[in-house]
Amino acid sequence: MNIFDKMIEKISPRAALQREADRFKLETIRSFRNSGYDESGASRSKNSMKGWRARSLTPQEDIDQNLPTLRQRSRSLFMSAPLATSAIKTNRTNIVGQGLRLKSTIDAEFLHMTHEQAQEWQRAAEREFNFWASKKLCDATRVNNFYEIQQVACLNWLMNGDACCLIEYDKSAKKYFPYGLRLHLIESDRVSTPQSAGTYVDLMARNPATKNRIFNGVEVDSRGKVVAYHICSSYPGSNLYPKKTWTRVKAFGDRTGSPNVLMIYESERAEQYRGVPYLAPVIESLKQLTRYSDAEMMAAVINGFFTVFVTSESGVTDQPFTGVTEEGDNVTDDDISYELGPGMVNVLQPGEKIEIADAKRPATNFDAFVSALAKYIGAALEIPYELLMKSFNASYSASRAAILEAWKAFKMKRTWLANDLCQPVYEMFLAEAIASGRLRAPGFFLDPLIKEAYCKAQWNGPAQGMIDPLKEVNAAEKRISLNLSTHDRETTEMTGGDFESNIRQLQREKKLIADLEPEKAAAPEPGSDTNNKEEGEGNEKNGNSEPGGDPRGGPGPGDGGEQK
Repeated sequence: MNIFDKMIEKISPRAALQREADRFKLETIRSFRNSGYDESGASRSKNSMKGWRARSLTPQEDIDQNLPTLRQRSRSLFMSAPLATSAIKTNRTNIVGQGLRLKSTIDAEFLHMTHEQAQEWQRAAEREFNFWASKKLCDATRVNNFYEIQQVACLNWLMNGDACCLIEYDKSAKKYFPYGLRLHLIESDRVSTPQSAGTYVDLMARNPATKNRIFNGVEVDSRGKVVAYHICSSYPGSNLYPKKTWTRVKAFGDRTGSPNVLMIYESERAEQYRGVPYLAPVIESLKQLTRYSDAEMMAAVINGFFTVFVTSESGVTDQPFTGVTEEGDNVTDDDISYELGPGMVNVLQPGEKIEIADAKRPATNFDAFVSALAKYIGAALEIPYELLMKSFNASYSASRAAILEAWKAFKMKRTWLANDLCQPVYEMFLAEAIASGRLRAPGFFLDPLIKEAYCKAQWNGPAQGMIDPLKEVNAAEKRISLNLSTHDRETTEMTGGDFESNIRQLQREKKLIADLEPEKAAAPEPGSDTNNKEEGEGNEKNGNSEPGGDPRGGPGPGDGGEQK
């Protein structure tokens, strides 16, 4: 207490007590202000934080306004930066590979089917779908089949931030192709805000007819629900097709509820309607690394020319002639020649000396710096350094740990792609196949639960791969023997195959071998029942015919004391 507080205490103790209470409250407030994140990440007083003015707005302001620039730079890196190409193609190869394959897994119990009936229906559905998916007729542009469409969609998703697929139906081809379902994959730039409603980066654009807000080509209602997409007839910034028109496509059909547009992207924030390019967090790092690599490469090329300079202390003479030969011819500076070669001896003029241009390139720390930056970039992209650089120089344990960590991200992206593209397409295909009578599914259009039971499926892609196959197979065998896994799961994860198909194929192969080589098929295998039988016969000769018999030939337990 200061002197003034002590004076108040003498005059009015109540007032002095109130001042002390108020002073305690102020100190408490100050302590809260200077605690927690205010002393670390949220500090405005530290020198390291004073110049940091972070500002985050809505997903549309943070993402949509910057998307055109991010897309252009991401595409440029994909075409010119080796590390960027490796990052995107490594994801494409491991997520999709040759294409995600359908494995129908209907709910047989709910549909009151026996196991045999369910297997037969699933094989029929897979046969019909593969017939449609393997033809380029499933593509509206007739360029790719469904498995190739998946690869292009995955590349577009990673490179542009999202991939857009339009659902179309072509009835004109029904005379030679039984299905009218068509997929039309378009560039992300074509999904844009119409110019009549504002520029395609204008966040205040509205549809004049519906009064709905349009965010970068995605129309949403007052509750934030996606209701339509606006598709440009060509690329908004291209002069190849100067006349541009926009078509409003409803997100879902009014009668069926099926999607008319499949927008494939990975959401980062709530109420986000467009995707962010995969390389967005590391665009600057990749560009700077590319520039540094180009500079080192150019310096190494220049250094490879082995340039030599001849310096002179006398400087350049002002006289055009430097002497006269015995024949009387004038000798100029251009006539003096110095050459490099094996065993060459050059005599320099007085005051001249040789200097070799050495750019000191490549730098001794070039490889270490690039490797360190590649690890930094790979950590942001969820790709270990070994996969990003395709360099496996570490131990078995380290390489396996890197692959396992990468496959967590690959599987997540594969699930995302299957849910956003493959599964909706399969459900629309089944609806057409059942409606046309090519597949029979009672109650499919009457009860949503029955439809869901018929549409259940798995989408299998490339397997993870094995560094040491023997160790991996032994571990899988151990997991199965301890009931920690199943034959079907191990077959899918290790080879990407189907266990039941393998069993059926092995049965056919064994029968074929038995027909072609009966002697080999009849030969007993090591550890087979035939060897056990021969051992049993030897026991009979030794007087031990029963499994529980006395080794000395006497009656065993349960013989009733009587030898037979």
